[in-house]
Amino acid sequence: MLVAGGFNDSLGSLASAELYDPASGTWTATGSLTTVRRIHTATLLPNGQVLVAGGNDGSNALASAELYGDATGSPAASQLLNIATRLKVLNGDNVLIGGFIITGTDPKKVLILGIGPSLAQFFSGSLSDPTLELYQGNTLLQMNDNWKSDQQAEVEATGIPPSNDLESAIVRTLDPGSYTAILRGKGDATGIGVVQAYDLNQAANSKFGNIATRGFVDSGDNAMIGGFIIGPASGGSTTVVVRAIGPSLTNFGVSGALPDPTVELHDGNGATIAFNDNWADDANQSSIPQSLKPGDQHESALYRVLPPGNYTAIMRGSGNSTGIGLVEVYNLQ
Repeated sequence: MLVAGGFNDSLGSLASAELYDPASGTWTATGSLTTVRRIHTATLLPNGQVLVAGGNDGSNALASAELYGDATGSPAASQLLNIATRLKVLNGDNVLIGGFIITGTDPKKVLILGIGPSLAQFFSGSLSDPTLELYQGNTLLQMNDNWKSDQQAEVEATGIPPSNDLESAIVRTLDPGSYTAILRGKGDATGIGVVQAYDLNQAANSKFGNIATRGFVDSGDNAMIGGFIIGPASGGSTTVVVRAIGPSLTNFGVSGALPDPTVELHDGNGATIAFNDNWADDANQSSIPQSLKPGDQHESALYRVLPPGNYTAIMRGSGNSTGIGLVEVYNLQ
């Protein structure tokens, strides 16, 4: 929470500002406004900056405005720029199902990738020929098998095309709402696959609000791995909630749900930032919004304020158990 400007009995109108971190319960001084102000307005913009306008300097009403988080030196809040999930793609109900939400008011151009063969350089058992489907609700919006067959020029223009011709890609401008990307193996083939979504229009008044991926959580290297990038690199910290859901999936008719999931959060260097087994045991559990608190005590959740960078959330079954699970990353700002 940003508190900027105001009035002090001793100093009069203020330009100073502080940030409050609900996770730690602490206040930290941050960059000041360029003009002392009280009884002004402060409006959070989609890019994380704050528009400060009007008010009074103690002697005169002000007609000026400033962008806090720009020239003042205080960084704009960051957002999710890329979201991805890796797991062993089976068939039937155990394919890789990645859901994501676009929040805001503007349409957003995105790139969605279905990766398989190129993973072979990192480990064995990769999906040999993935297919990708994009849905809104039950409506199929677009599908792709081999990325060069449909939108080759558009995909290449993004600068991040797949490195293997058998991999899949979709470029599409989407209205705010909920979407699902399904990654399958062609001909019911199985193997390790990755589904990724990239924000191609960060300036739009919209952003990735979350990613939620469902699939079969195996043991060892076949755990469910959710990656996300927070940016821009020059931006400020942003708040995320990472959840690992299993037992409560049975309420939605899912059989074989993971009975006791755990979640680990790693930074870009692989260092473990946090681990949780049962969500109520986490030190920051009281900061998790009520709507995001898991429905079963054995499920896991982490609330963290993170700086820009690359992060990985790993979902496993406690005691090497296996089953269908759901890993989610929510951006709260």
